Amino acid sequence: MTPLQHYLVLSGALFSVGAWGVLARRSIIMVVMCLELMFNAVNIALVAFSNYANAGAGRGEVFVFFVLAIAAAEVAVGLAIGIAMYRLREKLDVDELDEMRG
Repeated sequence: MTPLQHYLVLSGALFSVGAWGVLARRSIIMVVMCLELMFNAVNIALVAFSNYANAGAGRGEVFVFFVLAIAAAEVAVGLAIGIAMYRLREKLDVDELDEMRG
């Protein structure tokens, strides 16, 4: 059986790559993909903790379904905003999209 630390190192590494991508990338599509990577890193940690603590009771997997539902809604909204901004400005650079500021 793989130790819990291996899963947590993998989860931390994926979350770090996703956080770096959100902060460093300029394209909306890349930002949304990096957010998804961060959500999946959290899912790995939830399942690892669930299997480690309860020996397969399945509580972590229930939380994973909630996170996946939120991630799917985030992708739908993010892509809709991206498509609307592309139609308006014909570019997807995050720094140049300031139309939604108040």
